[in-house]
Amino acid sequence: MSSLKPAFEKIYPEFGSSLHVKQHNEQIENNLPFWHFHPELELVYVNKAKGKRHIGSHLSYFNNSQLILIGSNLPHSGFTDRFTTNGSETIIQFKEDFLGENFFDIPEMQVVKNLFERAKKGLLFGIETKKLIGSKIEALTEFEGIERIIKFLDILKDLSYSEDYTILNVDGFAFEVKPQDNKKIDMVFSHVSENFKRPIPLEEIANKVSMTVPAFCRYYKKVTGKTFTQFVNEFRIVHATKLLAENPSSITDICFESGFNNFSHFNKLFKKFTGKSPLKYRNEMKQLVIQK
Repeated sequence: MSSLKPAFEKIYPEFGSSLHVKQHNEQIENNLPFWHFHPELELVYVNKAKGKRHIGSHLSYFNNSQLILIGSNLPHSGFTDRFTTNGSETIIQFKEDFLGENFFDIPEMQVVKNLFERAKKGLLFGIETKKLIGSKIEALTEFEGIERIIKFLDILKDLSYSEDYTILNVDGFAFEVKPQDNKKIDMVFSHVSENFKRPIPLEEIANKVSMTVPAFCRYYKKVTGKTFTQFVNEFRIVHATKLLAENPSSITDICFESGFNNFSHFNKLFKKFTGKSPLKYRNEMKQLVIQK
């Protein structure tokens, strides 16, 4: 049976560096598969930008900024859809033993080791932590060598002691990820991304990845922890949250623009997924904009 897996990404740190640090302030061509993983942990700070976050079984939309720590081999997709004025994204990728095999085993580093363990489920840090270390992360590109390591350890210290975070892949679903697995899951996500505004029959998506419908349904549930229908509906809801935050269209229009053909069903799923009605969500987003 074919495997439905996220694609493996090989990380290449700069010569003479144990950290891979990159920063950009405009949308760049991304040649990576839609959904990928790597053994390195990944710290992502997005400032003044918007996009979707897909980490493990978690899918949501963010507006303005985010600070996320992604654990080793936790599948995820790229985040930023659009930058606003002076917006930027800084990404730091590093191996858990980037300072040596036993460095984080010493008593003083236990808090950082615990942070790495929590990061296996994906951590989204809140406003206070972003204020505390966002600028430190962005400034990391200005340092090299031992200075960069010292600055980064200071960032890890702040993250380790922060209680201002949310676990994203909350069900703790364990992905079986191997570099030799194929990229069919990328085909599934790409197909949904391009066609979610219309019905996507199971026969269509199963045929897309050359599987029978029963085999596809079993395997997709095994790999992602949810049914294909659940994923499509969540993808549509996330798109709706984006429109509610950015678009003045009526909620009814947004319902149909997001791929739903029944307003009552849309309301029910939206509340189940976000914990609030579309109207309440839109009003809360307006208040956030005013506060900013």
